[in-house]
Amino acid sequence: MAAKQPEKKDIDLLKEGVTRTQLISEFGAPVISEYKNGKRFEIFKFVQGYSTGTKAGRAFLHGAANVATLGLWELVGTPTEITFSGDDMAFQVQYDESDVVEEVVIIKKE
Repeated sequence: MAAKQPEKKDIDLLKEGVTRTQLISEFGAPVISEYKNGKRFEIFKFVQGYSTGTKAGRAFLHGAANVATLGLWELVGTPTEITFSGDDMAFQVQYDESDVVEEVVIIKKE
């Protein structure tokens, strides 16, 4: 399960001056996209995961623990991996007329 956790997203892109295209390539399509007062607003939701190195390390440790305990580690390891399945995040982004970020508002960050 550790190796199948979501990838880590580059949340440093959520700042003024970044293009809409860059955000979509990193976070995927927004869940909401609408115009208010002539400005585009979008909401991005995603699960913030883990780096490849972290996922590989966790998978290795779980595998070693399974071997050392003759499989009993699964009783502890499986619920642990379910708990550490990434953090739900949501951001509202406001763009200027050129689809460049003007403002980012955190909606949910765990």
